[in-house]
This record gives sequence, C-alpha cells and structure tokens, in this order.
Amino acid sequence: MKKTILTFLIALISITTGFAQQGVDTLSLESIFYEPLLAGNRPELIRFSPDQQSIYYHANDSSMMEEELFMVDLNGENRTRANEEDFQRGYDLSPDGRHIAYTQDGDIWLADPSFANARKVVASDEQEYNLHWSPDSKRLAFVQNGNVWIIDINQPGLTQVTNKKEDEPGYNISAWAGNDKLILQQYDRSDYKEYYFPEYVSQYVETGRTERGIARHILSVARLDSIHTKQLFEGKGYISTSVSSNGQYVALDRTGPDMKKRTIEVYDLAAGDSTVVFKDSTKGWLYGTEIAFAPEGNKLMILSEKDGWNHIYTVEPDGSSLTQHTEGQFEVPWAEWLDGTNIVFASTEADPGERHIYTLNTTNDNIKKLTSKTGYRQSFALGPDKHYLVYEYTYFNEPFELYALNLQNPREETRLTQTIPDRFNQIDWQQEDYIRLTGRDGETRLSMSVLEPLDMQEGEHYPVVVFIHGAGSLQNVYKGWSNSYYREYMFHQYLTAHGYYVMEVDYRHSTGYGRDFREDVTGWMGKYETRDIVDGINYLAENYPQADTSRVGTYGGSYGGFMALYATSVAPGYFDAAAALRAVTNWENYYYTNPWYTRPRLGTPEADSVNYARSSPITYADSLQQPVLILHGLIDNNVGFQDAAQYIDELIQSGNKEFDMMMYPTERHSFEDPDAWFDEYTRIFEFFEEYLKNREARNI
Repeated sequence: MKKTILTFLIALISITTGFAQQGVDTLSLESIFYEPLLAGNRPELIRFSPDQQSIYYHANDSSMMEEELFMVDLNGENRTRANEEDFQRGYDLSPDGRHIAYTQDGDIWLADPSFANARKVVASDEQEYNLHWSPDSKRLAFVQNGNVWIIDINQPGLTQVTNKKEDEPGYNISAWAGNDKLILQQYDRSDYKEYYFPEYVSQYVETGRTERGIARHILSVARLDSIHTKQLFEGKGYISTSVSSNGQYVALDRTGPDMKKRTIEVYDLAAGDSTVVFKDSTKGWLYGTEIAFAPEGNKLMILSEKDGWNHIYTVEPDGSSLTQHTEGQFEVPWAEWLDGTNIVFASTEADPGERHIYTLNTTNDNIKKLTSKTGYRQSFALGPDKHYLVYEYTYFNEPFELYALNLQNPREETRLTQTIPDRFNQIDWQQEDYIRLTGRDGETRLSMSVLEPLDMQEGEHYPVVVFIHGAGSLQNVYKGWSNSYYREYMFHQYLTAHGYYVMEVDYRHSTGYGRDFREDVTGWMGKYETRDIVDGINYLAENYPQADTSRVGTYGGSYGGFMALYATSVAPGYFDAAAALRAVTNWENYYYTNPWYTRPRLGTPEADSVNYARSSPITYADSLQQPVLILHGLIDNNVGFQDAAQYIDELIQSGNKEFDMMMYPTERHSFEDPDAWFDEYTRIFEFFEEYLKNREARNI
C-alpha cells in the first residue's frame, strides 16, 4: 500500500511539474531538425556593453533559428531584451570611456555611453566605416571610399590622410601608433581568378560568379604631422599586427601562402629600423599563431607551436629576453594580457578534452589555475577593463552556455545564460564514453567517443556507425556538447535508439593534439586519418563485445564527406557503406577556389600532382566496392557541386550501380532549410538501415 501511494505521488509530481523523464527512444528526426530547436538556440556573445557591466548576446527564447538580442549583467542578473537599434550602430567606446562613436545610415555619430546626447559629426553621400579612436580619445580615424580621414571631436574640420589612386586597393585602419601615427593595411586582390557556382532555381540560370585567390598585403605607417605614408611591408600570405602601448613599436607577424615559414619583425618607428625577433618553420602548416604587445611597457607575447605544442612566449622589441613561459604536451589555444606582467590563458594541461583558465605572471612564471569544474571552454572574450572573462562552457549532454569569470575575485564561474529548453533536459541522454587510446604505432595517442545501443539484448550484436568530423583541422571529441555538430550529436543518440553503436575518432589532422599530430597528413590527406579511424574500430571490437564490426557504416560532411569516401575506398574490409555530404572528391578543384586551405597541405597541382591524386577519392572511384550515398547542395560555393558531378560520372563510367545521390537546389555548403536537413538525414538513416541491417537479405 505504501509503495502504491509513493508511486502515485511520483507520477503526480511529474505531471504537475512537466518534467517527466524520457529516454532517447522518444527522439524523432522531426524533433532534431525542425523548429522549435530541441537544444535551443545556443547563445552567442556579441560584445560588452559600453559601461562594461553587462554583455550583449544573441539567442532565441522560443528556440527558433532567428536570433534575437539580449543583455545580461556580468553577475548573471537582470537579463533583458536589448535594443536592437543600439546594437546595429556598432559603437566603438573611446579609451577614456566618455564617448561612443558609431555609424548610422553611413554617417558618423558621437554620443554618451548611454547613447544620450547623440550628434552627427560626419555626413556625406559616401559610407563611413572602420572607426578607430586615438589613444587620447581626442580624434577619430575612419575610412571613406577607400581613403583614411580624421576628425577632431572637439573642433570642426576633417583631415584627409591618404589619397589612393583609382586603381589602387582601398585602405583599412589596423590601429593607432601613439596619437600621431596610423598603421594601415591594403589588400590587393587584382590577380584573383574568376570561378563559377551556377544557381538554377531563379527564372534564369545565374552564373554565381566569384573571385578567389590569396591577397597581396601592403602594410604602411601614416605620420599625421606631415601626412606622409611609408610602406613597411608588401607580400602575399597572411599577416597580423600589434602596436606597443607608447606607439613606438609595430610588430608584424607574417606567414607565406604555403604557411611553412613564420617571421615576426618589430619596427621601431622612432629609429626607422626593424628587428626580426622570432622565426618558425615547419614541413606542414603553421597554426595557432598570435601576437600582442602588453598594455603597459613593450613586451611582446607570442603564441607558437615552435616546440611542437602551442605555448606562450615573450620577447623584447630588440629581440632580447626571448622566453618560453608554458611547456609540456598540451595546448594553449588562447591567451591575452591583463597588464604589463600578467596574462590570462586557456590550457588543455588537464586533458586534451578539457580546457581550464589560468593566469601567468611573466616575471616569475607563476601559474595559477582559476577553474576547477570539468568541462570544455571556448570562444574567450576579455572585457576592455580586463575585469571579466566571458566564454562558452559545456559538459557532456549540456549544450554550451555563456559563463563569466571575475578575474579580480575568481572564486567561481557565473552562468550568464539559461537557454536550454526544459524539453531537452527531460530527455535522459546517454553520456558517451570518452576514451584515450594508443594507435598501432605504439606512440600516437587518439581521442575517441562511443555511444552504445539502447536496450541491448544478451547475445545480440549491433552494427556500427562511424561519424567523421569536417574541416580536417578541428577538434570534436571532448568532454562536452558538440558546438560544430549539434544536430549530429542528437542524431547519434537517435541511432542508438535504433540499435547502432556510434563512434568517432579525432584523427590525425585534428587540432588540440600538437603540431606533429596535425601535420602527419601533409602531402597525403586521407592516409593517416584512415589508419586512426580503423584503429578506433579495432578498439571498439576488442572492448565492446556486442559491437558487430563486420557491419560498419560511415558518414561525414565536407572534409568528413571526403574521408567517408576515401576510407571506404582504401579500406573496404572495414567499411560497408558510406554517406558523403558536400564532400571534396577532387582536391585539385578545391585548390583553385580555396588555395589558402589546400596549398599548405598538398602543395600545388602543377608541382605536386602526386599528392593531389593519392589524396582524392575520385582516384579510387573505379575500384569502389561498397555502396555510397552522395548528398550535395547544388549552389555550394565552398565545395562546388562539380566535385559530386565528377565523382558520380566516374562511378557511372566504371559501371558502378551501388550508389545513390540527392542534390539540394537551394542549399550552399552549410544548409539552412530545415526541410533540407530533415531530408538529408532521413536518407542517411534509411541508407544505413538498408545496407547495415538488411545486408544479408540483399546478399551484400
């Protein structure tokens, strides 16, 4: 009798509170892909408020895709709907905190930090943009029609700084160097080439014309006392700059188009000379590079993988006192100065799948850990006054929320947003197994995740789905909710409810595991990634007795789609079916439209044709043995539909009948229409059902 009453009370509480726990077997593809979004609309930090007591962020209360603007105090209180009009002004706070500058209808306005006492200070028929306050808050630099101008906010009049010729690239303002100089950049795209991504759904076919290439950068310093501009650097590749607090030094961090060599040069604007203070080179490609002068003094911080892992270095402008402050087999993915001595940074020292926050005293190398809660943190933003650090935090089955850490009193993290819907929390999500294993070489350490089928029956064996993340250079196996693949995260739970194991390996090429791990794939993409994924399948077979690794399907998008086709082609004994979404099938195509990505990894098609051939799934298409499903947006302007068309044609020419495809006429690389997402993943699910569960019936 007591048990009956207790059961009744529990049921009554569940009904009245609306929090009855549900299993993942209640998931449907509709609930995953259609609005309202099951996991809600993840909040995105936009910026700190002018008074630096709160933040603006994008989210949606009703879990719809269209984002809305909110504000919340940095103590987590007073969450309100924000004024979208104020945000759209794109204000820039003066260094002394007394004024904000913003553009409205192409003109420049000044106002108090509360947007009161607004007055228009520049009005013209042209658009004004790229606003930059001088360090003394007395002048405002901006760009109009490609030229740089300055206005003194305390007296009328405009000063034109540059006078570019009509055929010259326009100027952009990088920073002030003191109150009397500006650092300017130009991006010369004159040798870009035309490419086409046709669009078919309008009344007439449109060309989808675009221009692609690697820009030539020009860095200059403009001296305002003489309106004289001097060029400091010109060259192709990638550059970033930082200016010392007193404006005397400009650091230029430059990397060539193939991303093999890095040079950091500091220009002494007073003496008129320069010093190379840091160099790095690699056989693969450089990653995680960053420089920043301290807000006080002249010390320059450098993030570099020079010793094989991304760490913090500092150096003086003359190249002396080069010091490495962090070391070990872990990554420092982000760091920023707090003052002239101290740095706040994130680190994976605890585990590759965890990120914690630390401070570093560069004088004595004292490091203090500020966070203790296990989880994964990313997208760090330090407030202008250096008091608060805001970032995204997640743990297993807990989607990212915004958190703040008071760096002046870092006792605990403060959760700023509450955007996870109740219906998401009502589901008893399975926590994936987070695994660290050693590859076949006995040295390479791999991260892997595993989800098991629900309601497994003794003696039964279940097929396996291998998910392969995209981008190549990405980390997706960590102790948290996948921000890059949140739909897939839920889809994998859906698969477990239908009797599948689901596994993923952060293969070599992934970030977060050091330079050698990422660069092993240089010159032959697909080779080592496949080995690592196969090692994961073998681990699954050895440690999960009910996993049937004789029935393995794989899928992924973009780089993951490339890998699904490549791995199934070269390791048919491990893969029985592959679904490839927006896949690169011919890396030569990708080189021409995205050389910034392909050249560092494979070289050029002219000089390194072997690298391109052995890395491209189309090379192996005529010998493909297993069924594949090709899914591609017709107007994809990242991985063009040309890749899908060429691959399908090769399958047809080789007499292959075991393939299917679907193209999506109005979708680009990242799908936007829920109907397209739903259709795509319905096809993937049915594809695995047919080829992994009904294989014996089809005699495959």
